[in-house]
Amino acid sequence: MEFYASTDFEEYPLPPRVFFTPHHGSASDPQQVHISIAGIDRIRVTWITDDKTVPSTVEYGTEPGTYLAKATGDNNSSYKFLPYTSGSIHHVSTGPLEPNTTYYYRCGGHGPEFSFKTPPSTLPLEIAIVGDLGQSDWTKSTLQGLGSKDYDLLLLPGDLSYANNRQPLWDSFGRLVEPVASRRPWMVTQGNHDMESYLVDEAESFMAYNARWLMPHKQSGSTSNLYYSFDVAGGVHIIMLGSCTEFELGSDQYKWLVADLDAIDRKATPWVIVSVHMPWYNTNYGHQGDGEGMRLAMEELLYRARVDVVFAGHVHAYERFTRIYDNEAYPSGPVYITIGTGGYHGGIEPSFKEPKPALSMHRDARFGHGRLRILDAKRAHWSWHPNDSDVAEDEVWLTCLAAAAEDE
Repeated sequence: MEFYASTDFEEYPLPPRVFFTPHHGSASDPQQVHISIAGIDRIRVTWITDDKTVPSTVEYGTEPGTYLAKATGDNNSSYKFLPYTSGSIHHVSTGPLEPNTTYYYRCGGHGPEFSFKTPPSTLPLEIAIVGDLGQSDWTKSTLQGLGSKDYDLLLLPGDLSYANNRQPLWDSFGRLVEPVASRRPWMVTQGNHDMESYLVDEAESFMAYNARWLMPHKQSGSTSNLYYSFDVAGGVHIIMLGSCTEFELGSDQYKWLVADLDAIDRKATPWVIVSVHMPWYNTNYGHQGDGEGMRLAMEELLYRARVDVVFAGHVHAYERFTRIYDNEAYPSGPVYITIGTGGYHGGIEPSFKEPKPALSMHRDARFGHGRLRILDAKRAHWSWHPNDSDVAEDEVWLTCLAAAAEDE
């Protein structure tokens, strides 16, 4: 991995294929705007300003230019990393909001108007999924693919900016994804490239990630922004686990996961989806075994809870497995899907083990994204969309495990 302490791009040029997205507005204008789910009827708006006097307020309404509501966040914050000091980071929770409704909003009383659409309160629900985005021309292509068709929210299973200590690249990443991330909720978990490598303490190691990408961990009873859960569309529970924090038996994350899974009412919430950075199953030669420790610690919990799908990143290729438990095909195990295909600047990882193991259903060494459309309490459709294709290159219908158990 390439790690840099300096912010001087002349002294340490950017890696090949990595580009920097500058800010063209004033110091008071919002930049790096993105939104996330902060509760059943709430959306958090996050942005950064160079001007530290800009208030943490969001004005919003259902008509362009007409703001009938106003929300105020906590005092804005910033952080320091070696010679770098961030701009003012603003987090404001808006709501209560109506479901499946477009809201127009303005951040801090300055700059342009943005808009977002809230997720629906009932199924169907469309989720876009992609990991390991980075900041390359491949990333741009992936973002174009995401924007070519609407979705309700996005899951990003780790490795966001590939800043690798270069804090201005966190700013650049926020600007790059703003046109997409300001319109639909982006729900993320951390990856190994989201760490600040010079720091040992976990909270400090993820200081940039935690400061910039605040997720609803407190609302789900988690004490760490590195793992959390949330409900959406009245029938889907999504768990975002942390590969890069302690996960062993007895750890805080393990105990939280046990409690979170036990609290799910599968009659009211039939679908359970998990996202994690490092895949637990992988036939690509890249990153072999990186997720094995976490699998050994937590796989049985997911299996007994009848989790439907587990998404991962980390490996820069696409792979879909059949339903698995403990390295064997199990009809009541989760489907495992690796989709670290966002646009890592080092390129795709093309080498898979041959012959293809029976547990692996489809493999593809291209960049792209996936979509999970949950139609109702029983059926969902998964599709894989490479950047260089106009059609889905892998599709499968999934049956909800909770619904299947009721039918037995």
